[in-house]
Amino acid sequence: MIDCFIPYTSDEQVSNTLKGLREEPLVARIFLLSSQPLAAAHEGCEVLVVPDLTSTMTMQAIAAAAKSDYTFFYNKYDTLRMNYKAMLRLVGIAQDTDAGMLYADHYHMSGDKRDKAPVIDYQAGSLRDDFDFGSVLFFNTAHLKEAASRITRAYRAAGFYDLRLLISEKYGIEHVDEYLYTDVELDHRSSGEKIFDYCDPKNADSQREMEDACTSHLKRIGAYLAPGDYRDLDFDEQQFPVEATVVIPVLNRKRVIKDAIESVLMQKTDFAFNLIVVDNHSTDGTGEIIDELAKADPRVIHIVPDRDDLGIGGCWNLAINDERCGKFAIGLDSDDVYATPATLATMIAEFYKENAAMVCGTYKVTDVDLNEIAPGVIDHHEWTAENGRNNALHVNGFGGPRAFYTPVYRAINLPNTCYGEDYAMGLRVSRDYRVGRVWDVMTCARRWDDNTDANLDIDKENANNTYKDRIRTWEVKARILKNKNSK
Repeated sequence: MIDCFIPYTSDEQVSNTLKGLREEPLVARIFLLSSQPLAAAHEGCEVLVVPDLTSTMTMQAIAAAAKSDYTFFYNKYDTLRMNYKAMLRLVGIAQDTDAGMLYADHYHMSGDKRDKAPVIDYQAGSLRDDFDFGSVLFFNTAHLKEAASRITRAYRAAGFYDLRLLISEKYGIEHVDEYLYTDVELDHRSSGEKIFDYCDPKNADSQREMEDACTSHLKRIGAYLAPGDYRDLDFDEQQFPVEATVVIPVLNRKRVIKDAIESVLMQKTDFAFNLIVVDNHSTDGTGEIIDELAKADPRVIHIVPDRDDLGIGGCWNLAINDERCGKFAIGLDSDDVYATPATLATMIAEFYKENAAMVCGTYKVTDVDLNEIAPGVIDHHEWTAENGRNNALHVNGFGGPRAFYTPVYRAINLPNTCYGEDYAMGLRVSRDYRVGRVWDVMTCARRWDDNTDANLDIDKENANNTYKDRIRTWEVKARILKNKNSK
């Protein structure tokens, strides 16, 4: 019932995987995916010469070669061990759901240590090209062939991404919440290192392919937003006490909060600004430091919430809905500092230049002493005026610092969460308004031992990714409705 496709680099690499697959009674044929013809193939295996594991050519070759009811694709160059009766379980769920593709939780081995590697549910907003399906992909062959027949572009890197989007549109993708196999995790970097992979310049060509595939998907499902369809803003429609307000939410950052505040107070502008620091009930002496700075400079406004149920988003909402907030509000994480005395003036100028409701800057990752560290400058050059708000559904962030036109912000407000709240606002604002970009470094994002995203465990990383996918799902639905209502 199952045709299996296994990547090949050497006999040693595939031997144990093949041994296990040959013992599976449901396996009909086994194909070795090789970049070149093999002089002597393993007994009972066929060879499929393909350039890589991600191209359109490879996906179409697999779809064409598969003849059995189901197609099994292992996408790692490691040893795979299917768990007891796992193949039968995959077939059963595939029959029950008629899904186009299945994927499952699994284990990975590192030396003698076996760890759980759970993955998250697929939803309409699972548009990141690096969505983690694990290394075993299980297809309904008929659905695979039909989806492959609808491919219109040949990609080098985005072939699988394009194919799974096509499958999701018509047949659905099912997550099996069971541990069905074991393999070895190759990428041992921490979550804090991996989140910037798509910004790496060497991945620029691949990202352009991913953007093209995602944009085509959005057009097919009715969620694509055409360029130039924006609401215009009148920045003089309301009066504000100052032109700009910097917002710093903080909780127990005694070590770094003074640096953050002083970097704001050193800003050089030809307009009035203030700083609202929302201290979310710190207990380490952070509040005392803020009070001391507020006494020395009346521009510093120290707010301690009356309530105890606020996340980062809730603290932002409290600050921007305060009557002392300015026409524009720009954020600064309590860990970070503005990179230049011109940050505030540069960001505010961009609002007027682009008639934008939101402006995103560029930041540089540093250590706590402001020495640049990997990945260095994060500028989000994947954003374009023509397609940025569509491509924002495919990447995982907008960059920073982030600034907002206060009336638009107050009409929306951030989700009261501690993760993804700024991304949610960026998607929502970009649906209807222009987003300005500043490509010069505006902020030093300091990484230190108490950063919240420095090295997450798998459960927290999965929870964060699930929530961002949920944000994208809601935004996709909203954009589909926007397009329907505009007809």
